[in-house]
Amino acid sequence: MADSSVPAPSAVESTANRSRTGRPPPFPGAVGASHLRVYDTVAPDGLAGGTPHLHTACTEAYAVLTGEGAVQTLGGHGFRELPIEAGSFVWFTPGTIHRLINRGDLEILVVMQNAGLPEAGDMVITLPPDVLADSERYAAAASLPSHEQTTAGSGDAARGRRDAAVSRFVELRASVEAGDPSPLHELYAAAGRLVAPRIEAWRAVWTAGPLAEAHRTGELLDALASGSADHLRSSSVHELPPPPDERRMGCCGTLGTYLP
Repeated sequence: MADSSVPAPSAVESTANRSRTGRPPPFPGAVGASHLRVYDTVAPDGLAGGTPHLHTACTEAYAVLTGEGAVQTLGGHGFRELPIEAGSFVWFTPGTIHRLINRGDLEILVVMQNAGLPEAGDMVITLPPDVLADSERYAAAASLPSHEQTTAGSGDAARGRRDAAVSRFVELRASVEAGDPSPLHELYAAAGRLVAPRIEAWRAVWTAGPLAEAHRTGELLDALASGSADHLRSSSVHELPPPPDERRMGCCGTLGTYLP
């Protein structure tokens, strides 16, 4: 539940803060956006694609740009495989384990709710239970060495992480399809324990970003309702260049991040 005691920043404060930082205003809705080239290497189950994972507080959306493939999901709805192609648009709520399957040059625009939270650890990878039970072991297994964090590296670490997560995902799927959701529920409990120490830091990110933008919209509505449209005089346009050639090794593929 949102903390309703958090004060709303004034329009003057919001504008002043942006002027001091020199940064453009947040992307609409304070979401994050990245260009994703889905991995085309083959996992232990014979399928090419990304690393199964879930988000604990954020909804994620995929707008497919080119290619074809599928999204495999596992959650309270059971297991599903959704075919995707250029023009497809899918999204999933917190707790949905998702895995991208690449069946040919799959590139996606990824839109993430609550910009800043996924980068702060909102994501939990489907690693084995003994790894999830130990925060230090999980951090070591989920992170990539500095020399393997971009496409300048070999990609071996990202593939190894993916393969471990896929193996566990296959086991979780089998349990759910056999009518036993308890391993999935245990994964959810472990994910909650892993992220619990980060919640106060997340709240600060959420307050300064998504919550502040929601309050800002309320201020504009109040201004319009009172007969003032002065804020329209300060309208602006912003752009970002294409992501660099050296891309970040993400969970599901190589990432060109437009907005974190």
